Amino acid sequence: MSSGAGTVADALVGRLVDWGVERVFGYAGDGVDPLLGALRRRRADVELVTARHEEMAAFMASGHAKYGGGVGVCLATQGPGAVHLLNGLYDAKLDRRPVVAIVGQVVTTALGSGYQQEVDLHTLFKDVCAPYLQTVMTAEQLPHVLDDAFRTALATSSPVGIIVPHDVQKADAPEPEPHAHGLVRSSTAFATPRTVPPEDGLRQAADLLAAGERVAVLVGQGAAGAEEEVRRVVERLGAGLTTSLLGKPLLDESLPYHCGVMGHLGTTASADLMAGCDALLIVGSNDPWTEYYPHPGQARAVQVDITGRNIGTKYPVDVALVGDARQTLEALLPLLPERTGWRTQVEKSVAGWREVVRERAAQETRRLNPQRVVHELSALLPADAQVAVDVGSVTYWYARFLHLPPGVPAHLSSTLASMGSAMPYGIAAKLLHPGRPVVALAGDGAMQMNGLSELVTVADRWRDWPDPRFVVLVLDNGDLAEVSWEQREMEGDPRFEDSQRVPPFPYAEYGELLGLRGVRVDRAQDVEPAWRAALDADRPVVIHAVVDPDTPLLPPRQPQEKVDTMLRGLAQEPDGAASAVELLEEQLGHESGG
Repeated sequence: MSSGAGTVADALVGRLVDWGVERVFGYAGDGVDPLLGALRRRRADVELVTARHEEMAAFMASGHAKYGGGVGVCLATQGPGAVHLLNGLYDAKLDRRPVVAIVGQVVTTALGSGYQQEVDLHTLFKDVCAPYLQTVMTAEQLPHVLDDAFRTALATSSPVGIIVPHDVQKADAPEPEPHAHGLVRSSTAFATPRTVPPEDGLRQAADLLAAGERVAVLVGQGAAGAEEEVRRVVERLGAGLTTSLLGKPLLDESLPYHCGVMGHLGTTASADLMAGCDALLIVGSNDPWTEYYPHPGQARAVQVDITGRNIGTKYPVDVALVGDARQTLEALLPLLPERTGWRTQVEKSVAGWREVVRERAAQETRRLNPQRVVHELSALLPADAQVAVDVGSVTYWYARFLHLPPGVPAHLSSTLASMGSAMPYGIAAKLLHPGRPVVALAGDGAMQMNGLSELVTVADRWRDWPDPRFVVLVLDNGDLAEVSWEQREMEGDPRFEDSQRVPPFPYAEYGELLGLRGVRVDRAQDVEPAWRAALDADRPVVIHAVVDPDTPLLPPRQPQEKVDTMLRGLAQEPDGAASAVELLEEQLGHESGG
């Protein structure tokens, strides 16, 4: 261990340094006071990043892992602090990112007495931290518990938990352990294996793909690092390419065969690709939109995944290839035939979708068109930017209308789909790469849920950044629009004003109050100048875009019965929701043309 003196808390922080941890995201509480003192003593080596809420600290730790920082670490006190971590930890669990949660607990002599802030933390965390959850009861236990936690988080790409009671944190750090029964010595050694499927599996996969005349390739976040190999496979087979929402940033969407994002918030080109293919190659994806996969029996499938338990969970798979995506595709490529496939048909579908994008971004709406606001960022986004996206209607506009420059990372709470992720993600990204600009995309609901609080964090820290640019777009439509459209689409119900209304708030003025720049936009001609000004600013900027709530969140290629359900809900709204109906019918017309 790095620290042979001091307390267990000092030893814990020293071991974090051994693991390469440079920052811990957390919130103070008396249950972790000894750990806070240890962090103060090692502040030259480890930075404590204080969020405005423990949930945000956990989201920052998840974001840190997502933007390439390695294992994210979050810290909270017992009781309410621990409870608040859960949402961010579930985000890491469901999107498969390594996070270590360090949580205080009441003194061991009081456990089981119903003490102040005593919560059964093992019960609380047993699901979210299922791969590894331990309480450190003695000083000698600490090194191997912390080492096992980091190794497990890395090996399983999941959150893990370490509970350290207050009195154990204050105890003397252990001396080097003797070699004796019941004492465990460990280290920070960790490595990943070279994982390639057996030759016969690769040949079966190659034969299946060679037999298909219309191959589709679905790529998820598990293909990170294998982008070049994916491109070569698609081009060799004359296939079409689509991605999960998490896989969107991996490959250049300007490629002529890239059909965009798959699923409910995806593209018509992706829907056409999946509806028309007779063979499917899934690489590093466990996308949940099962109704957008090929119909059962339509296409034979090969799936590549580093985790065997993911194989066949969303679509019936004929050939399973358990292995690293890059290494597996490298081994598969020489076995594949070179052909044109159905490239002409795929490229026609992609061109049709791109025309739909142009038409929808140009739609005339009662208030500013939100699709246009996001679409116009595409041409202006810096090549070294980092993008954070929240959950809601903004997710649809990101998936369909934002073209990411190659290599620009973009992350969101995809599988958990929790509102309130954009701001903590953006802060984690900025702290990891302070010399790169950040753009955070959020709706008014998410900003009022917690984003406004984390703007305080941005205001407190931006002067320390070599590149101060941190642009926050708030799409203000006064509505929880995604749920409003779900009420119409899924239930045939009208929008429920009491549940859906988001109160007005002066987002730009609030930014100015914090010492940031604030820009309010409500006209189409002001969108591009607002983006340019924000991306050239000498400090963070809040763009308050007052946008139209009636812009439909139309899933691609909806059957008529689904459209009828949506129209039935709209018909029950004041004035028959005439503006929304008009926009919906216009968008359906775009699809029939594209």
